[in-house]
Order: sequence, then structure tokens, then C-alpha cells
Amino acid sequence: MEEQLVIIGFLVVFIGIIIIFIGSFLSASKSKESKFEWGIGGFIGPIPFGFGNNPKMVYLIMIVSLILFILFFFFAYRTF
Repeated sequence: MEEQLVIIGFLVVFIGIIIIFIGSFLSASKSKESKFEWGIGGFIGPIPFGFGNNPKMVYLIMIVSLILFILFFFFAYRTF
């Protein structure tokens, strides 16, 4: 049962990523004049990183990454 839940979880995440890419390509192809901003961030060990084509987007990604990092430690080391 647990193995099936893990497989279903991976499939849901994979399908979600595909839908995001399809949506971004469709919205970018509608108008040649549209401005598309992106940013990617995360952690390699305890070191945060982020990059993108707009400095404001990078700051936003870094803040979201730090919040997720704090939530991870809160839930990972919480005693029940």
C-alpha cells in the first residue's frame, strides 16, 4: 500500500510539472510582446542559491526558499 502511495505521489508531481511547462509555453506564445520573468532557487546543503532574469524575482525566490527551509526544520525536528 505504501509503495503505491509513493508511486501516485511521484506521478502527481510529474504531471503537475508537465502542466506548468505547457501553460508557460502557451502563455508565452500568445503574445510576442509579453514579458516573461522567471526565477529558480533552492538549497545545496545549508547554502541557499537563486537565479533568474529579474532581481526582484530572485529576492522573492530566496525568501520563499528560506521560509520553506525553516518549515522543513520545524517539522523535521518536532517531537510528537
